[in-house]
Amino acid sequence: MMNSNAYVLGLAPWLALLSLLTLSGCATLDGIEPNTRPQLLVQQLENSPLKEALQSCDTSPFAATPFSISHRGAPLGYPEHTAEGYQAAAAMGAGVIECDVTFTRDNQLVCRHSQCDLHSTTNILQTPLAITCRVPFKGADGDEPASAQCCTSDITQAEFLTLCGRPDRVDPQATTVEGYLSPATATPAGLEGLKAPACGTLLTHQASIELIDKLGADFTPELKSPMVDMPHRGMSQQAYADKLIRDYEQAGIDPGRVYPQSFNPSDVAWWIQSHPAFADQAVYLDPRGFRPDFQPTLAGMQALFDQGFRILAPPIPVLLKVEQGALVATEYAKLARAAGLQLITWTFEAGVATDPNNRWHKPFQEIIKQEGDMLQVLQALDKQANVIGVFSDWPGTVTYYANCRKEN
Repeated sequence: MMNSNAYVLGLAPWLALLSLLTLSGCATLDGIEPNTRPQLLVQQLENSPLKEALQSCDTSPFAATPFSISHRGAPLGYPEHTAEGYQAAAAMGAGVIECDVTFTRDNQLVCRHSQCDLHSTTNILQTPLAITCRVPFKGADGDEPASAQCCTSDITQAEFLTLCGRPDRVDPQATTVEGYLSPATATPAGLEGLKAPACGTLLTHQASIELIDKLGADFTPELKSPMVDMPHRGMSQQAYADKLIRDYEQAGIDPGRVYPQSFNPSDVAWWIQSHPAFADQAVYLDPRGFRPDFQPTLAGMQALFDQGFRILAPPIPVLLKVEQGALVATEYAKLARAAGLQLITWTFEAGVATDPNNRWHKPFQEIIKQEGDMLQVLQALDKQANVIGVFSDWPGTVTYYANCRKEN
């Protein structure tokens, strides 16, 4: 389905490999090293055919794969939606890389997970641009947590590009900006020696296209929901959706390499209607499965197919369930496939898998006793739900699995 743009690669030291990548132009890569994290996770698995298969290929050459989709770059170890995160994702074999697309005050498209997350994902609170924040920083006071809200739509693209990307983590009990942006966090297993940049390089949407193209990966831009009234300074929702597609057209990118996404089915329907070259790759990020009153039906799935929808992307718990101690596909997954729809899912490696409050793995807690057990979830997504791709906050783990899955 997706173009792999993969080159078969031999192993190379992780940090040395990253040093080959530069913003001015990416050197041809001689190897991909998913790094030690997936190997540590495999070691945690109980003895099983899955463990044997994953161990048997731990010294094999790896290839980039469209099954491994970079979610915001590689935010488990790098500031999200930064050049450095995208480079790391490509080096780990992500065949598809995501830019969440939002807009600035001057209606220019930039990569950010939310229009109003600058207070946590950048250093804006430590710069003169803090005066533009619609909710100025306020430290924790008694039972009231620290708060702030800063939005791309309140600054220009030029101002946005002066900021530094940082990990999306804050301390709600902090009383100062410095404390707010310096929460105590544990380093994920296998990432102990990683040196993330102190100032991640932010990107416009157009710059992300140029970089991801140089990295040899495909594209999955997500049109983020505006947090301002539309039209915004004359730009309607449809013009916003058109602008995203136009950036790929102007860059000369083959539409078959682009998987535009939205949680808004009207955006997807608009792309299908107005940009037919991109229609088969348009992705509906379907959140309906999180609604307690939602019951999937074959007729409902068929209606989406008849409207031109071809790819659905619900979260992991919508596609899998535990039945008699085993992970199996849900009715949603079965009905979607029966209607001819393909499936992508999110988000793997997001948070600590063993955390009982982790919404992505909570339904599988009787199976996930340690982090490595989430590889069983990955296998079930592949073999039971038959997904064609998995978004991950650390694409190397999915790359590792995908390169071994023919054996398991």
